[in-house]
Order: sequence, then structure tokens, then C-alpha cells
Amino acid sequence: MSDPNTDKNPELCLSKVQGLVPFKDTLVGRGLALTRGECTTLQVNVGLLCNQSCRHCHLDAGPTRPEVMNAETAAAVIRLAERFRFQTIDITGGAPEMNPHIETLLRKLAPLADTTILRSNLTAMAAARQERLVDLAAANGVTITASLPSLNETQAETQRGSKTFAASIKMLRELNRYGYGSPGSNLELNLVSNPTGAFLPSSQEQVEKRFRQVLAEKWGITFNNLYAFANVPLGRFYTWLEDSCNLENYLHKLAAQFNPCTLDGLMCRSLISVSWDGFLFDCDFNQSLQLYMGGSKRHISELDELPGLGSSIGVGDHCYTCTAGSGFT
Repeated sequence: MSDPNTDKNPELCLSKVQGLVPFKDTLVGRGLALTRGECTTLQVNVGLLCNQSCRHCHLDAGPTRPEVMNAETAAAVIRLAERFRFQTIDITGGAPEMNPHIETLLRKLAPLADTTILRSNLTAMAAARQERLVDLAAANGVTITASLPSLNETQAETQRGSKTFAASIKMLRELNRYGYGSPGSNLELNLVSNPTGAFLPSSQEQVEKRFRQVLAEKWGITFNNLYAFANVPLGRFYTWLEDSCNLENYLHKLAAQFNPCTLDGLMCRSLISVSWDGFLFDCDFNQSLQLYMGGSKRHISELDELPGLGSSIGVGDHCYTCTAGSGFT
């Protein structure tokens, strides 16, 4: 098995894949530039601790990871949100539910933004503090964005682990009971579907239509939106691609689907991403590579102003994922 912690640099994929044109060269060759627009979103990764070890995880999150945002860093995040008043605050992990300060973060951050998102794999939410956490999220109008890679139990558990599918379905039904994703409710429940192998997702419209129909017919589950995203070739997914001899084909497939029309809507253009230890990145994927925002390691306590229009964005060959097909926003 290869070690996902070796060769962690922006040219990780390029160094292993023959004939792949570097992403930055593709931009230059087409006369394109990827630079920042208005910064409206604060994305916060509260740690790499997770109750699952998903095969597609770009951060190698799992049950034994010790990297968890502490109270001091959580307080610094809250101060940052108070200073800049972002339109959207996006809380991710790992499994954010497992962070000991998640309730404080939700309670303090939700009133500071128009939209606060809690990303969940559903099984962590179904575990400890379920009712208290969902009560808190609902009371503060927090949007829940939940991962459900497949409607096929075998496929889903191949990616996420044994017994995760039934637990996920049960939690979705529980969220509906709270009003999440239900018609007429202002509590938004969104789903995220990722392919379970080395291929790109089908049309988002088609995937959403199928999920909506099957979930309603089989389990009476409703939701607001579904997002179909490709898996990013970093972390554990990179290791799996390499070990299964799918890396070269997958990277070339992403590059072949490069769509310049996706650039304007990329999430890195409008957000700053904060790691569990409080350092700044252009996106959560760049955290996997330690590719710091602005090219230098900087803590949120040192941030005097948000990155301005036209500021540079750190890129690597993993950026082909976000610009393939319909893109990753």
C-alpha cells in the first residue's frame, strides 16, 4: 500500500501520471486565469476525526485521527465571523458532529450569517447527542448537507463501511421528522452523491430525479437539493486510485472533461477555508496538500482583511476535478 502522506505537494498527481498537462498550464494555454471574486463564504474544517474511513475521503479522515479543532481556535473562528459577517458559513470535517465544540460553534456562528451549513455523513449525527444537536441546528435554521453516495446499499457500504447505509436512511427519516427537507419547511436538507469508483458522476439533474423518486417511494424521504460531485484524487482516494491502477486513467478522464465555463462559479473564488488548527487555505482540498492561501502559512488571528478581487488562488492538478463537466461549486 502506498502512503498518502508522502509527496504531499501541488504536483502530486503530475509526478505520477504520464502525459498529463498540468492544470496551471491548461489555464495559461487557454488564456484563462483563476482569481478571486468577492469573498462571501467562511468554510471551517473542525477536524479530521470521523466515525467512518470512507474510500473517497480527500483528507484521510477517520476514527483514529487526533486533529480536532480546540476551544481556542473555535473562539478565533467566531471572532473572525463577527468581524467580517460572511453570507455563508460552511462547517465541515471529518465528522463535525464529533467535535466537542460543535454546539458552541453552531450557536455562535448561525446568527452571524445568512446561511449556516453543517455537513454530515449522517451516521455520526445518528450517534451521540443526536437529538440535542438536531434540536440546536433546527432552532438556528442551520442547513444540513448530508452525504449519501449511492441508493445501492452494497455500493454505498463499499465506499463508507458496513452498516452505514441503513443508519443513513434512518437519520434522513429522522431529519424529515424534524421538518428538514419537508415541503413548506424552512429547514433545508441537501444531499451529496459521489461516485463509488474511478468514474465521473452522471448528470446532476438525472441523479437528483432518481434519488428523489427512490427515496420517496421506498422510505418516504424528501429533501431540497442534490449535488453530484466527482471525487477529488487526494488523500485516501488518491491511494485507492494508485493501488487499484486507476490513477492515470482517472486523471486523464478529469482533464479531458475540463470545462472553462466552470471557472466563474468555483467555490475557491468566493471563500476562505480554515483548517482545524486555524490556518488559511483557498479551499478544503488544498488543505490536503498544505497548499496555503497566498502561498504562505498564515493563522486566522493574523488576517487583517479578506483577500481582494483578483487575488491569486493556489492550484494543482486536483483542480481538474472541480472544473470537469458541470464543475464543483
